[in-house]
Amino acid sequence: MGYFTLDFKKAKGASDARMSDHIERKVIASNVDSTRMHLNRELIKLPEGVKERDEAISHRIKSAGIKRKITPDQVRAIRVMLSGTHEDMMNIQQSGHIGEWCNDSLQWLYKTFGQENVVSAVLHMDETTPHIHATLVPIVIRERRKAKKEKEEGKRTCRKKGDAARLCADDVLNREKLIAYHDDYAKVMSKYGLQRGVRGSEARHTSTAQYYRNLKRENEILETDVQQLHEQKQEVENKLKQVKSEINTQKLKGAAVNATTAIADSVSSLLGGNKVKRLEVEKEQQKQDIADLKQQVSVVQVEKKKSEIRLYSEMNALDRKYQNEIMQYKDKQEKVDTYFPDVKELMPLAIQCRELGFTVDMTKRLVSFRPVSFRGKLYLAEYKQNFKTDDSTAIIEENPQQKGKFRLCIDGLPLLEWFKMKFQEMKKILGVTIQKESQPRRGLKI
Repeated sequence: MGYFTLDFKKAKGASDARMSDHIERKVIASNVDSTRMHLNRELIKLPEGVKERDEAISHRIKSAGIKRKITPDQVRAIRVMLSGTHEDMMNIQQSGHIGEWCNDSLQWLYKTFGQENVVSAVLHMDETTPHIHATLVPIVIRERRKAKKEKEEGKRTCRKKGDAARLCADDVLNREKLIAYHDDYAKVMSKYGLQRGVRGSEARHTSTAQYYRNLKRENEILETDVQQLHEQKQEVENKLKQVKSEINTQKLKGAAVNATTAIADSVSSLLGGNKVKRLEVEKEQQKQDIADLKQQVSVVQVEKKKSEIRLYSEMNALDRKYQNEIMQYKDKQEKVDTYFPDVKELMPLAIQCRELGFTVDMTKRLVSFRPVSFRGKLYLAEYKQNFKTDDSTAIIEENPQQKGKFRLCIDGLPLLEWFKMKFQEMKKILGVTIQKESQPRRGLKI
């Protein structure tokens, strides 16, 4: 059973732009796989007119009705990172439950901190382990803890409303509440096989990069210690040789010779024995740890390559399906052109009938070469005018001037001739005449 990650960090000052650039991928970190950035998802829709995370933070603060002045160094937002152990999060993703996990996490944030205070949540799928970056504005509507304590002690004299909106990160983040958050989130995550860490543990998460840096630093320190011990050992061995040389030349006598030899042998044993060997063993162990981590990185890279191959395979399958659908459509189109050759010619006439004002049913009758009796108004775009008729008959017939072509006729006249006739009738009714001039002019004269 794996563990979930629920990490809270305060964002001080008027802007959290650096983190916003990371979350919104304006700045691409070295551990981001740019080929997977399209898998990232915005889980919360920003308010109208708000385009970025920093704007969403400011928008929430302005709309909360806060009366107290907000200082420049006051905490305006709290960053929340939600994730889990790599193996468990990859299992959730591969089983197709990553969307459900996102929704459960989002609903928990809404319930715990208020939906209006959770202004941003982004799912990152382009790093090693899927995770959510959520942003909440610490707005509370309750009496200040200091004021409540003064009231209980009888020191408070002024009366202020206890339900006023305030920006207070300390009321949202304290030890008791952090413990409660982890306990409550653990209930939600149990369905995914994720549990909270040991209560009260002082252990802190260390990233892989930081672990490498620490390991390298410790290795360098050990190498320095071993080098110093080797130098000390060499120095003692030189002194030992000198002492033994003096013994051989009988410059020292009896007990002094024995004592000096014993001391030299003891020093040589000390420096050439246990401590140096222990340090060398630790150095070898560090090298083995580095080799193990490199092996883990190699496994991750292999899994990444498999995922890319699977993705390309799915894309190729979709492309083949799309090409097949296009071929089927073209085949149907060729059959329509072969067995229903009139469709191609009648289609523009059907569109024209609808533009003139004929109903769908009337248009169906017309393209079936059946006459349609009608009354009312027809609109001709060329004249930008409605022409009224009390009783007319329309029909689509073969154009005698163009073989294989068709035309729309009304009252036995081609469409444009019928409209010209109606236009002349309208002019007679209105008493409009057109003045003839040597130079053509636009417009009508009454």
